[in-house]
Amino acid sequence: MKDYYEILGVKRDASADEIKSAYRRLAKKYHPDLNKAPDAADKFKEVNEAYEVLGNDKKRANYDQYGTADGPQFGGNGAGFGDFFGGGASAGGFGGFSDIFSDIFSAFGGGATGRGRVNLRGDDINISMKLSFDEAAFGVEKIISLSRMETCSACKGTGAKNGKEFSTCPDCNGMGRVRIQQNTMFGTTIRESVCPRCGGAGKIIKEKCAECNGKGNKKVPAEIRVKVPAGIDDGQTIRLRGEGNAPAGQGTNGDLNIKVSVAEHPIFKRVGQELMFDLYVPFTTCLLGGKVEIPLPRGTTIIEIKEGTLSGTVLRLRGKGIKVLNRESYGDLLITVKSEPPKAFTRKSKELIRDLHEEFDASDFPKYKEFLTKMKGLK
Repeated sequence: MKDYYEILGVKRDASADEIKSAYRRLAKKYHPDLNKAPDAADKFKEVNEAYEVLGNDKKRANYDQYGTADGPQFGGNGAGFGDFFGGGASAGGFGGFSDIFSDIFSAFGGGATGRGRVNLRGDDINISMKLSFDEAAFGVEKIISLSRMETCSACKGTGAKNGKEFSTCPDCNGMGRVRIQQNTMFGTTIRESVCPRCGGAGKIIKEKCAECNGKGNKKVPAEIRVKVPAGIDDGQTIRLRGEGNAPAGQGTNGDLNIKVSVAEHPIFKRVGQELMFDLYVPFTTCLLGGKVEIPLPRGTTIIEIKEGTLSGTVLRLRGKGIKVLNRESYGDLLITVKSEPPKAFTRKSKELIRDLHEEFDASDFPKYKEFLTKMKGLK
C-alpha cells in the first residue's frame, strides 16, 4: 500500500496547511505542462492521489486508522479495501484542487482547466475476490486474470493510423476546450466547455487505426498481481489505481476495485481487529481450575482457568487478534469461559454431588446469599 505522507514528504502529524503547502510545491514541480520528464505525469498523478486523501479530514482519518480513505466499510467507492474513494481531482480537470491550481498557474496566464486537452478517464473495473480466514488475517499475493480495455499500441491511443494520421482541431486549436460567450440579464459571461467537434481530443482523425477502428483502445486479456494486506476484513475493497480500463483515446486509466469476501473460521468470530470465541469446559474445571489448550490465529497456547471461575467470565489475550491494516499493531483475543454440565448423571455421580452440596451453606456463595437477602426484602 502507498504511503501518502512519504509521497508528499510530510510527517504523519503534519497540519492541514503543511500538507497543502507540500502539495502546491510538488504539483507545480511535476505538472506535465511544466515538467517534460518521462516520469513527471506519473509522479503528478501520485501527488494528486495523496492530496485527495490527506487533504480531506475524513479520508485522512480513515487512512490513518484503516489504511484506506474508505474506512472499515468500502461500499460506494472503498477502500478503503475502500470511499476502498471519490472527491478530489476529476478525470477531466482538477475538481477540488481548482483553487490550488489557479494559484500555481496564475503566472502562466490562467488556470489549469484551460491549458490543455481534456484528459479522458477510462471506466473502473469492479470485481470480487474470495479469501480464506488466514489469507485475510496474514495477507497474501494473488494473480487475477481478467479482460480489460488497454491503449492501442498501434496508434498509441490516438485512434489514427500509425498514430500520425490526424490534424489539429480547427475549432479549439488543439486545446480540446472552447470558450463560449453568453449574454444574460446579468451581463456577459464566458464559460469553458469541451470542444464539441473533437470531443476534447484536440485532434481530427484523417484515417482510422485498423487495430482499434479509431477508438484508441481495445480489449485484451491481462494478469494483475494483487498484494492483499494483512488485516483486511470482509466487505472491504482494494483499489488498484490505473489498473482499470483505458479510455477511448488518450488519457488516464480507470481503477480496479476488488471487493473482498472472507470465509468464516470454524472457531473464531471476528469483529474488526478482535477475535472472540466461547470456550466450553467441564463444570469441574471451573470449580477446581485447570489448564486448557486453545487456538490462536497461528498455532496454539495454554491458558489457565482459575479455581472458582464463573461461567461467562471473559479472558483477554492482548495482541493475539488480527493485525491492524498498515500498522504494526494487533487486536485482542477474547475468550468467554462457559461452564458445561455433564450430558447425563449416573447414580454414583448424583450421590457425590449431593454429598458435596451438603458440605456448603449459603455463606459459601456470597452472590447467592446477597440474592436471598434481597428477596427477603421484597416480601
